[in-house]
Amino acid sequence: MAFDPDKGRWIGTIEAGVTAKGTRRRLKVSGRTEAEAKARLKEKQRQIAAEGMPVEGASARVTISTWAKAWTERRQHEVRSSTTSNDISQVRKWVIPTIGHVRLEQLTPAHMRAVTAAILSAGRAQSTALRAQVVLKKMLRDAIVEGYRVPQRVLEMPNPEKNVTDRDAVPLIDAHAIIRAAGDLGPAGSRWVAAFLQGMRQGECLGLTWDCVNFERKTIEVAWQLDAVPYRVPRDRSSGFRIKPGTPHRHLVGRWHLVPPKSKSGTRVIPMVPWMEAALLAWREVAPPSPHRLVWPALDGSPRDDKDDSIAWYALQDVARVARIDEAPFTPGLRLDERGGPLLGRRYALHEARHSTATLLMEAGVSNTVITAIIGHSSIVSSQAYLHASQDMSRKALDGVAGRLGLSAP
Repeated sequence: MAFDPDKGRWIGTIEAGVTAKGTRRRLKVSGRTEAEAKARLKEKQRQIAAEGMPVEGASARVTISTWAKAWTERRQHEVRSSTTSNDISQVRKWVIPTIGHVRLEQLTPAHMRAVTAAILSAGRAQSTALRAQVVLKKMLRDAIVEGYRVPQRVLEMPNPEKNVTDRDAVPLIDAHAIIRAAGDLGPAGSRWVAAFLQGMRQGECLGLTWDCVNFERKTIEVAWQLDAVPYRVPRDRSSGFRIKPGTPHRHLVGRWHLVPPKSKSGTRVIPMVPWMEAALLAWREVAPPSPHRLVWPALDGSPRDDKDDSIAWYALQDVARVARIDEAPFTPGLRLDERGGPLLGRRYALHEARHSTATLLMEAGVSNTVITAIIGHSSIVSSQAYLHASQDMSRKALDGVAGRLGLSAP
């Protein structure tokens, strides 16, 4: 609110979305007194909230493409960098090429279905179509908040069904084989045993630093995960990084950062059972020196790329001669015979080792509270609020998992 001496009136402005050209739209009100101008400004705000659109000149020409440009720019200030990158990717690859020319107020269910059809016609999975619809609907709901007319019926469209996945816990017999193969790697095998025993996500393992490993208290603090944060402008290092303001982060090198775990419940303290303690102590003596004090860095001490990490995980399964047989989901993975016959079935995803941790804890009768405290949020436990579990309870539970995995103190 400001006084304009030339006009002799008080002027107030209100943000009302963007114009058809993608610039910010500001509406003005005026009054002979400050009180009168404030009253008119409040009335304008009430009208916008009630009608779901700017009152004057409703910007009916704003298209999906125009709004998407403004929305994605704002999105990076609201969510994690990985979420922003995924949202931008969905909008640029599927939404804009398919319905970018359509005006917001002219959207129909047929347009929504067209996005899904384009994704499936390109040979992409149902999960991609589902994610694109979720992002699109979020973008449209935000447009309504900004004052644009969006037909309610498009928001009520059912989302594509989620893919039926065969991902599950690694059968115990195969977990034993993988752990034996990891043991042949010496102390370096601690990386893979941690996936089974500690239930840590891949990014959490790669972002673990020695500062978070407390040998005195025998605990591992999961406070960070490794993330390749994108630049604000692709391939332009001078543009800075796309990080949500206020997000704690530690820049390591290039795009690599340490950022908080996936969810608030992901930040946790996990007990070290005797086997893991001994393995980490041995690994610390021979691990590649890392200027960032990473526990499992690349051979040159730099952050370990998740793609390289996954390749090593698949190679370990080949050595262990295990695979998941999709055609017989209740049959343990098939090992190669002594003559080196073909390996049937697919390799286990690294995240399935995390499922194994949770499954073994459940089979041991451990409460959901303790499971949540050990592995953080997981789809196999109820979406209850994060609850505190004592270190004694967690340690006892992980001792049981170590026993089932055949890991005894050296």
